[in-house]
Amino acid sequence: MWALTALLLLVQGSGQAATLEKPILSLHPPWTTIFKGERVTLRCDGYHPLLLELRPINTLWYLGHLLLPSHKKSIEVQTPGVYRCQTRGAPVSDPIHLSVSNDWLILQVPYAAVFEGEPLVMRCRGWYDKVVYKLHYYHDDQAVRYFHSSTNYTVLQARASDSGRYQCSGTMRIPVESAPMFSAKVVVTVQELFQTPVLRVMSPKEIRGTAHRRVVLRCETRLHPQKRDTPLQFAFYKYSRAVRRFDWGAEYTVPEPEVEELEAYWCEAATATRSVRKRSPWLQLPGLGSSLDLASTNTPAPKAAALAPGNKPFSFRKPPVARSVPSVTSVPNATSAGLQFPAGRVPTSGPPACAPPTPLEQSAGALKPNVDLLLREMQLLKDLLSRVVLELKEPQVLPEFKGTRETPTSHFPLSQGSHQMTPVES
Repeated sequence: MWALTALLLLVQGSGQAATLEKPILSLHPPWTTIFKGERVTLRCDGYHPLLLELRPINTLWYLGHLLLPSHKKSIEVQTPGVYRCQTRGAPVSDPIHLSVSNDWLILQVPYAAVFEGEPLVMRCRGWYDKVVYKLHYYHDDQAVRYFHSSTNYTVLQARASDSGRYQCSGTMRIPVESAPMFSAKVVVTVQELFQTPVLRVMSPKEIRGTAHRRVVLRCETRLHPQKRDTPLQFAFYKYSRAVRRFDWGAEYTVPEPEVEELEAYWCEAATATRSVRKRSPWLQLPGLGSSLDLASTNTPAPKAAALAPGNKPFSFRKPPVARSVPSVTSVPNATSAGLQFPAGRVPTSGPPACAPPTPLEQSAGALKPNVDLLLREMQLLKDLLSRVVLELKEPQVLPEFKGTRETPTSHFPLSQGSHQMTPVES
């Protein structure tokens, strides 16, 4: 008796050894939709310390917010609703939603969460297991598979793109073959196994051993809480070349000659079977003043980092290909600060010469006088024509035009190079 009391005090003093995890609720058979009148079995499994096993463990069952009278580890149910269970000292389990249908055709999907890379199995079932003919499966209203008769539809390695609304259709012989019948739509969500990885540079405080003087990259991701024991492998790349193939380590030490090209690196995380692979974005380097300080690694800082101006981010990208560009020479005697001239064309002292007009400016200046002359000549021609028209209409207005035949008439030829009219006798 004293030994049992001491054991109880020991467990209470240590905070009950550890926090109990919520129990696992399972469904048998594993389909969330059944026909009316059918029964399924719910089972509640949880972890219990040895101390709690000394007494009978009660299991609490909930249908919605209603407490069910049963305290067994498993129960049979046929009522639709949301079921949960709870064991003594542990939180409530995850829910299972059970649907009961009175249709001729139902689409059954598994109750448990389906993760990336796992098989996704769906079952189109006729009323009380009647054979379904001309069976079609639909994903988001698009036909994805056809079977001659009752067959399960399986996605071998589910992806996030496989999430959506599923439905099936087919015919049954009751007793003759019926018209096509459709099941109700069922929502299927494929859970993310792990997040998209992120590549970052480890700080010197995080690096152990002699590698603290080197630049170390780390490929980080996070597994789903229900799959936190899934092992992952990591690979590292520079541009499209693999610098380290898949391995269990999530860290990679960059060789010193390649430190200046850190932004060319990215990583990839995958399961051991490669059923799920995800790549990270390109390495994003923080700006100056951040926690990353390459100078603190006691190694010469990259040239790009030493020349980084102001608060701009580091840039370790490869410089552009050199091209033939004339060198530039600074002229200290220039009147404007920062004025520069190509080598070999340095002006003499004194004010800078005016830049010569461009061909376009020259052509515009030459055309302007010609346009003005043309406008004046057109105005003179207009006046002359108006006088001729007036004479023809009203001869008395211009009597001077009725002179003898000896009266010379004047012609006014227009000179292109002069603005004056020169009378010419005929």
